[in-house]
Amino acid sequence: GKLIAGQFAEIWETLGRPDDFVIVEQGAHHGEFATDVLEALREQNPDLFATARYRLVEPFALLRERQQGVLRPFAGRTEWVESLETMEPFCGVHFSNELLDAMPVHLLVATGKGEARGWSERLVERTSCGFTLVDRPISDARLAQRLTKLPPVREAGYETEINLATLDWMEALAGKLRRGVVLIADYGLPRHEFYAPSRRTGTLQCYADHRVVPSLWERVGQSDLTTHVEWTSLVEQAEVCGLQLAGYTDQHHFLTGLLSTHAALAAAGAEKSRALQTLIHPEFLGMKFQFLGLTKDFPVEASLGGFKFARDARAILGLE
Repeated sequence: GKLIAGQFAEIWETLGRPDDFVIVEQGAHHGEFATDVLEALREQNPDLFATARYRLVEPFALLRERQQGVLRPFAGRTEWVESLETMEPFCGVHFSNELLDAMPVHLLVATGKGEARGWSERLVERTSCGFTLVDRPISDARLAQRLTKLPPVREAGYETEINLATLDWMEALAGKLRRGVVLIADYGLPRHEFYAPSRRTGTLQCYADHRVVPSLWERVGQSDLTTHVEWTSLVEQAEVCGLQLAGYTDQHHFLTGLLSTHAALAAAGAEKSRALQTLIHPEFLGMKFQFLGLTKDFPVEASLGGFKFARDARAILGLE
């Protein structure tokens, strides 16, 4: 959080130090990241701390109560909304970490052979024996349209996912951002890797107690379902909604870029070198997670420190 706070401060400076700057976090869990950011701003950027508002988007009352307890020392700087739809338009930055991978998806399976090849949607059905998966024809027009963007149909039995919820989320978010940056941290793949022939069973996984659960039905209601983010379609949707691609890179290069850009961050990072190495080292979390940056009404010549060492994002994502 203290590292990312430096990126937020850089965005504030680039926007001309607006006095209505808002940091929006969605998917804040218990509020630890928000605490780190606000503590860092209070120590290293008192001018920004004095003017910024920290807004948490949280639909669940229980989590709101926990966050409010953790963030009680910053009661004068924090506020809550239940959804993007109920939030006022803002100038600033929207940050999310492992939010999109938890959104619901459509499961798809390739069917048929030769000219009869196509796709079916795999749905959950409840029977007298419990839950099971059944294949049905594609009935959602939006889903059918997204299927046209996929590579040629794979051999029968190939499974994958399409996430329409992330596209709706991006549209809603773009409509609320007046000026500033959207910064997303999550794990995912460019479209050509997401739908690679070798990825025959998709990316859907089930976790409980930080361990993979082998069956969807083993701990229903007690486990988390996740899928990788398909970054290419997300950026395409963002650009349709008026946002511009600012950068895309892995966590290793993003945090290294911040450390090389901000001396104060490097000094703070040295104090917690072991935790920092876990986040940055390619063999730990450094290559597992990616950062995506999107901007709106942002100076064209400006760049974000976290993407200092990023390669050509459009080429990596396969964007025209």
